[in-house]
Order: sequence, then C-alpha cells, then structure tokens
Amino acid sequence: MAINLTSLVTQLLTPEVIAQIASFLGLDRAATQKAAEGAIPALLAGLSDVVSTPAGASQFSKMLSQQKTGSLTDLLRSSSPQELVETGSNMLSSLFGERAAGDMAQAVGKFAGAGTGGGKSLLGMLAPMVLGALGQQQRETGLGANGLASLLRSQKDQILNAIPSSLADQLGAAGLIDRAETGLRSGMAGASAGASRMASAGVGASQMASDRVSSAAAQWPYWLAALVVLGGLAWYVTERPSQPTVAEQPAMKQATTTQPATTQPATTGTVGVAPSDLTVDGVNLASQINSSVNTLKSALPGITDAATAQAALPKINEVIGQLNDISTRAAKLSPEGRSALAKLIVVVRPSINQMCDKVIATPGVGPVAKPAIDDLQARLEALSRA
Repeated sequence: MAINLTSLVTQLLTPEVIAQIASFLGLDRAATQKAAEGAIPALLAGLSDVVSTPAGASQFSKMLSQQKTGSLTDLLRSSSPQELVETGSNMLSSLFGERAAGDMAQAVGKFAGAGTGGGKSLLGMLAPMVLGALGQQQRETGLGANGLASLLRSQKDQILNAIPSSLADQLGAAGLIDRAETGLRSGMAGASAGASRMASAGVGASQMASDRVSSAAAQWPYWLAALVVLGGLAWYVTERPSQPTVAEQPAMKQATTTQPATTQPATTGTVGVAPSDLTVDGVNLASQINSSVNTLKSALPGITDAATAQAALPKINEVIGQLNDISTRAAKLSPEGRSALAKLIVVVRPSINQMCDKVIATPGVGPVAKPAIDDLQARLEALSRA
C-alpha cells in the first residue's frame, strides 16, 4: 500500500521543530502548529499540479536530486533560519512561479495570522523539509521520477482533504488548488440536503391538504362538484394530446428505417449521447476519452519487461493528464452529462483493467509501472462515479 505523503511530511513537525519555527515567526506554538499542518498539504497540492505536466515533472525531479534530506532541525545546522527561508522561497518561485508563490504566502499568512511576510517565511522554512522528505521517500522505495510524480497525483484528493477548509477556500479563490472534485462532492451534498428539504416540504404540503379536506368536510357537495370539473379538465389535458403522439410514432419509425444505416457517423454511437451533451469549453470529453483509450491500447500491450515499461510510462502519464483534464471539465457538465460520462467510463474500464493486470503480472515490470498504473486506475474509478 502506498504511503500517505501528507502524513510522511507532517510527522517531521516535532515539538522541537515547531518551537524553532514559532521563535523565528514570533508566534505561539499552538498557532504555529496549526499553520504548519495547513501549509504542508498546501505545498503538496501545489506540487501535485506542478508534476501534472512533463516539464513540471522534470523540473521537480531535478530539484529533488539536489535537495538535502532531514528535519528542519537538521537543515538549520547548516544554514541560518533566514538563509533557509531564502532558499525555500527561491525553490517555490522556481516551481510555482513568483506570482503563485506570493499568492500562496498571502493565503497561508492570513490563515496563520502572521501576514504575507510571515506566510512567506513559514513556506520558505517548510519547502526544503517537504522536498527533502519526498526525495528520501523516492530513494528508499526505488521510485523513479515518474513514479513519485504519479504517487503525488494519485493522492491529490487526499492531500486536498488535509488542508483546513478556511485555508483551502483562500487557496481555491486564488486559483492555486484545483477543488473541482471537492466541489462535486459539495454539490452532491447540497443536492441531498435540497432533496431532504423538498421531502419535508412535501410532507408539510400533504399535511396542509389533509387539514383543508377535514375542515371542508361539511361542504363536501361543493367540493365534489369542483373535483368532477377538475377531473374532466385533467382528462382533456392529459389524454387528448397523447393521441397525436401515438399516431406519430409509427411514422417516425418508418422514416428512420428508410434511411441507409451506413450513413450514420460512427462517433455518435461511441458516446451513447449527442456529442454536444459532453462538450465543455469547446472540448468533447467523449472524444478525449476515446483518444485516451486508444493510447492505452497502443501502449500497454507492448510492455513485456522493465525496459518497455519505462518506455511506455510517458504515454501512460499522458493519458493520466488527459483524465485529470476530463475530471476538471466534468464539473461543468449537467447531472445528465456527468451520468453519461460515467457510463462511458464504466464500459471501457474492464478492458483497460485487464490490460493493466497483465502488465503488473509481467515479471520485472511491477516496480516500474505499478505507480502509474495505480494512478491511472484511480482516475478511471473516480470518473466512473462522476
């Protein structure tokens, strides 16, 4: 089972480390503990976005190879607090960009009650420790650069959930973290609450109707006449329009059968719904899924040993990136669109899982391909529940 990266780094926040950070920032230990425990998953969430692109993953890997390992106390033995802050701040600016690093410092500083300068100092002290812990984990487990990047991406939801809600709201508002899936869960919770309110309202309405019928029992002849009239109107509205509809159905069917079957485009049948139903920002998500599946069908069967597995990783990671993009865009679909997308994933998952299982079972391939395969399957599973 893959280690929890958030827990791996957070466990380095020993009382001694917290005391050192608190002394440097001028905060009490409780506030420092809270701020550091929020800042660590915020940093990991940012890194999971960085490694989602080949260029970002390459830069991240290069920086890890140059990073010293150890706790903050160990790092401070070779550098002063200010030097460590400067080094960490430069790292974050290089990975996230100066603007994003500054926005994160502002959000963390506000959360910690230490201002933007305090947030920058806190992140600068934590960044070398976080990168050092990830580098050590990579070396101890034998993960390659792609393996650690896949591990980070696969734990993104878990990392986001570890960020305190008030800090996550600020980071999300600044566009620093992707909370699309969290937003979907919140929307589902809101829909559930709305359904409960509607059910309660229905019970209340039923009770009110019952009360009114009871109170009007003495005047039943008048109500009976009104009900007869309403019943007649209801029959007229519901029954009369249905007659042309029934008559039209055979005509529509006949018109359909007269068209040559070979003229139907293949792409419509692939999705099961009209392409426009799954189009977001001009991108057809069904086409993206088809492209991803075709890439996997080309890459996975060719894996026969560790060398071919390593050669296939860029293609697998490319598909993972496409699935991440699909997941983000899926948040903008209607409920019907998300349901159609999920059904499409459910259809293709068995064949993909079969190919993945065969790859993992190949001797010598597991240590190389398993992190990426696990990430891939986790993304497919998440989309199948959209």
